[in-house]
Amino acid sequence: MARDSSLFVCKSCGAVHSKWTGQCTGCQEWNTLVEESKSAPPGAMKPTATARGRGITFETLVSDTPDPPRIKTGVAEFDRVCGGGVVPSSAILLGGDPGVGKSTLLLEVTAKAARGGAKVAYISGEEAIEQIRARAKRMGVADAPVALASATSLRDILTTLKRDKFDIVIIDSIQTLWSDVHEAGPGSITQVRACAAELVRMAKDGGPAIVLVGHVTKDGQIAGPRVVEHMVDAVLSFEGERGYPFRILRAGKNRFGATDEIGVFEMGDAGLREVTNPSALFLGEGKEGAPGAAVFAGIEGSRPVLVEIQALVAPSAYGTPRRAVVGWDSGRLAMLLAVLEARCGITFGDKDVYLNVAGGMRINEPAADLAAAAALISSALDKPLPKGCVVFGEIGLSGEVRAVGRAEARLREAAKLGFERALAPPQAKGKKPSVTLTVVETLANAVDRIAQNKF
Repeated sequence: MARDSSLFVCKSCGAVHSKWTGQCTGCQEWNTLVEESKSAPPGAMKPTATARGRGITFETLVSDTPDPPRIKTGVAEFDRVCGGGVVPSSAILLGGDPGVGKSTLLLEVTAKAARGGAKVAYISGEEAIEQIRARAKRMGVADAPVALASATSLRDILTTLKRDKFDIVIIDSIQTLWSDVHEAGPGSITQVRACAAELVRMAKDGGPAIVLVGHVTKDGQIAGPRVVEHMVDAVLSFEGERGYPFRILRAGKNRFGATDEIGVFEMGDAGLREVTNPSALFLGEGKEGAPGAAVFAGIEGSRPVLVEIQALVAPSAYGTPRRAVVGWDSGRLAMLLAVLEARCGITFGDKDVYLNVAGGMRINEPAADLAAAAALISSALDKPLPKGCVVFGEIGLSGEVRAVGRAEARLREAAKLGFERALAPPQAKGKKPSVTLTVVETLANAVDRIAQNKF
């Protein structure tokens, strides 16, 4: 039986329970309840029925105070994802898989920001100072005027940051901090929530911009309570597939910029290198005349990106055909195969289907439907698409090819990289004269174009 001084909080959804149960009634997840103390912190004032708070003062939306200038870190891809630079007194949460390069990225950001004149502090609770110095030496930024510290006590960190004024402070990581106000151990929901709240409050009270590093769970979610993601101004994720040197910094939440904006980096022996033209990086050297490949003109945030979608349709050696997808939604592939069978007469019931987004990129927008379908059709019919052709468009369940946003930006990026043709919805017609458009209104029309090589 639960003690009166305890309650149980779900790590997944934050729901509060009076006693421990195997399953959370809020999100239906199993084994996610963690015990917390509900007793008031030492020295805290107990609320009474007669206690009265101070009145608050309301303001209008109109203000003559100019916005403070953003802090340019010198890492253009990081500034791009943040919306043009780091906003003073803001709070940023950065998450990513172990070993993906979060600490390397932030050390690069702090070093270049310090060289640019910003006063930057890097506080690590996971590494010793000598380890950070060794990484900085390997990256070639050991001469940057960055203030280093290794600490885990929240009280000591807050006292130091109130004494010494900084522009940007990196906390690596929030799961290693602990507050002596709470009895729970470091990394628990209580400690993560309390430490994050204190740091964010200090930033909002005119303090430095805070960048918190967060660990992720095996499902890819940032560990700890979801309330931390609501507290901060921006939530960034650093992604990378094993076996690929490419790393993608993606904004899932940003109060000062566009969401789903991406920054592309390449990991090397000397750290991360910015990739200013990700389209050329993800495309690579394609072979002319290879069936089952289609170049997709996509949009990531505000940036057009071209990637290659590869498909392989082969006879199945077993009774149950296999479906394997890398870099795309498997549910959307199942829908696309059903539309091809029902509307175009191409059967996949006795064939294995493999779909891959080359370069380790992950695509989420529906505009990739036509490119994935073109790659599947090309592989099934053994008819390659012409070289220098990009494809984009959404496919409906009735087989129609629907319009997608920012067609002109997609075609402009394709023309910049030397592409001369485009397979696109009718609404893209006339957007870019330098690219020859092949308009398809239905998926069956696209099958005929690919089969007869009419582009």
